[in-house]
Amino acid sequence: MNFLAHIYLSGDNDLIKIGNFMADGIRGKHFESFPLEIQKGIVLHRAIDTFTDAHLVFRKSTKRLHEHYHHYAGVIVDVFYDHFLAKNWTKYSDEKLEDFVIRFYQSLYYNYEILSERTKGLMPTMMKENWLVSYQTVEGIEHILTQMDHRTKNESKMRFATNELSEFYSEFEKEFTEFFEELNAFAKQKRID
Repeated sequence: MNFLAHIYLSGDNDLIKIGNFMADGIRGKHFESFPLEIQKGIVLHRAIDTFTDAHLVFRKSTKRLHEHYHHYAGVIVDVFYDHFLAKNWTKYSDEKLEDFVIRFYQSLYYNYEILSERTKGLMPTMMKENWLVSYQTVEGIEHILTQMDHRTKNESKMRFATNELSEFYSEFEKEFTEFFEELNAFAKQKRID
């Protein structure tokens, strides 16, 4: 899953959300110096990624992209699934997406001193371009994938993946809906454990 899903799946605790959001940039046990709730978010992120990568529905989505995008297929599906979460937000939350995102951005500012350097570097562009809200549109997804493609020196060709998103839109959306119900239940249980 990508940023929006990880934040959403963290529940109501701001520090768990931040830990879950920062987790990709933190390797091994390098998270043990963070506050306990941040650590819980990082561990939750890793559990979500493991669950996602092994799930048959997620794999079905990635298989559709593998021929053209190879090992980037999973990254692309993560972004596609964030699109469907953002697009169908009212099914999953009573709070408006824009309000949810503003609250998250505010929590990043309030907790700035405990953020990883990578997260601090990401914040200005993420907020300026309002990535999390932009996921609602295919154009927003295309912009995100283009930025990600640039980071791979355009080797990944991710900028073209919205072609497959458009072509197989209903299939991806159906797969997301089926998968996310199970993932949401899994994440809720992990937060209790």
